Amino acid sequence: MYISRYLEEKIKESLINHKVLFLLGARQVGKTTLIEHILSGAAGNMLNLDIDVDRAKLTAASKLSPAEAMRTLRAGQVLVVDEAHRLPNIGRICKGWYDAHVTPKIILLGSSSANLLDTASAELAGRNEKLWLTPLLFSEILHQQDWYSSSYQPADLHRNFPEQVHSLLQGRLVYGQYPEAYLTANPEQYLANLSHDYLLKDIFTSSIVRSPEDVSRLLLELGKEIGHTISILQLATRLQLSRQTVQRYLDLLSGIFVIFSLPAYATNSIKEVNRSQKYYFWDNGVLNALRGIWSLPQSRRDIDSLWQNYIIAEIFKQSRTFNRQEQLYFWQSRNDFTVDLVVKQGDILHPFNIRFDSTAKAPSATFKRMYQVTPQTIHPNNFLEYLL
Repeated sequence: MYISRYLEEKIKESLINHKVLFLLGARQVGKTTLIEHILSGAAGNMLNLDIDVDRAKLTAASKLSPAEAMRTLRAGQVLVVDEAHRLPNIGRICKGWYDAHVTPKIILLGSSSANLLDTASAELAGRNEKLWLTPLLFSEILHQQDWYSSSYQPADLHRNFPEQVHSLLQGRLVYGQYPEAYLTANPEQYLANLSHDYLLKDIFTSSIVRSPEDVSRLLLELGKEIGHTISILQLATRLQLSRQTVQRYLDLLSGIFVIFSLPAYATNSIKEVNRSQKYYFWDNGVLNALRGIWSLPQSRRDIDSLWQNYIIAEIFKQSRTFNRQEQLYFWQSRNDFTVDLVVKQGDILHPFNIRFDSTAKAPSATFKRMYQVTPQTIHPNNFLEYLL
């Protein structure tokens, strides 16, 4: 079953120009499926650099003239290079081809943004554009439901289809939104394999990772700290690792789209926390697989952190998918009053507190006094207003 993605139109628009397209996202989010769907019937070729033979083909072709390289690779209208980060000099190679005005549109797919962006993107400066494919958005899943209509407003869905929305949300809180986790009859087994092996393949094979077990232990610690500021020093002490090693692993995990961080928002360092970070998981299914917990949300003691991770990740994914010109933060006063999420669009702040219990205590007025904006609360009875 193919699930339509919002990026389809943006990728089709990109095909019109000749810039090298980077399509970035974690393993298994559907990059290859999406490209194959869009390019169905188009003359071209796809190489997968996870495969030794394909990597050798591309390396050999790079030593030929650009025109001869395209003929050798049977590029046609488009040349897609999957897992492009596997070849360290892919940026330099593509720059030579681009500058030689080769005919095919070149598309680079990558599941390790650090490797691909730090090198290839710099070498292709002014010659590339970037799109981000995330795990499914809730709205993309919603569009697959036979009871859904695009004419509905969020309030209509909450009012007319409360059981359907509730059931759909419960499943996503537990199993997340990787396409296969949504489609398979056995999401627990799929997610266990994904989170303990396939998703971490790039980091486990990295030469700077001494022990995969240390990475797994770090992820478990991060899972316990959802919604809390992270002290790298305390993490290092608990894990009996150096501070530099923990920071390097955090950077690697961010680079392969397992976790992301929110910095603190502050304009007054005396009254506000200004140098801390909070870490969240891109996907709840991965988070639950690492914890080994598959129980339903209402029976869980960790429901507040589960809900917070889900909503913040969903808004973060939307920001990447639609390339919004905004920054995401959390806010905390020196007196420990907090706002879970602050979305900054230009000079405008949109503050949110994220509570699973819709009757939870109203947020502190401290943020409002400082910034003249009242934080909104996102809970299961109104979340569609913020995600559609």
